[in-house]
Amino acid sequence: MIDRDRLPNAFEFVVLSGLRVRQLIKGCVPRVPGEHKHIVTAQREVLSGKVVKMDAPAVAPGVPSESARP
Repeated sequence: MIDRDRLPNAFEFVVLSGLRVRQLIKGCVPRVPGEHKHIVTAQREVLSGKVVKMDAPAVAPGVPSESARP
């Protein structure tokens, strides 16, 4: 059973789990033991804190990012 009270909100849990599922499908190694479907593995990883959300670095307005090189 998934205890969603431990998370900031259900939306973040679903989005983060979905992104992790994509990684698992592409071949990333699971961070929790067990033979489960990708979605269950992703949810367990998020709940156990082994997969966390990382915010993108802030870019000052008017300053081009490194990826925006011509």
